[in-house]
Amino acid sequence: MSTSTTPDAATVARWFHGLADETRVEIVRMLSRGERCVCELTDALDAAQSRLSFHLKALKTAGLVSDRKEGRWVYYSLNPDALDAIAAFAGEVKPAGEWVSRGGCCP
Repeated sequence: MSTSTTPDAATVARWFHGLADETRVEIVRMLSRGERCVCELTDALDAAQSRLSFHLKALKTAGLVSDRKEGRWVYYSLNPDALDAIAAFAGEVKPAGEWVSRGGCCP
């Protein structure tokens, strides 16, 4: 996604829903160091595979991670374009400085 394109509200909500859980944030942190096999994530997070699968599905639905199968193993990695778009969005909505009233409904 180009940083000059403002994402729609549904896309932003999907990103933040994907990140709205401590386990999912930890998964993103782990994947920031590179692709990981699901068994590595299970061990590192001391999480049952069913619980981890739920969180990985939420991150995939949010577009934050992708997966690939190699034999019987599944490997997960971050989607750098989505993370760049989140960073760009955060920069766009960051307050520019002192708030200035533009007039309007409030006296």
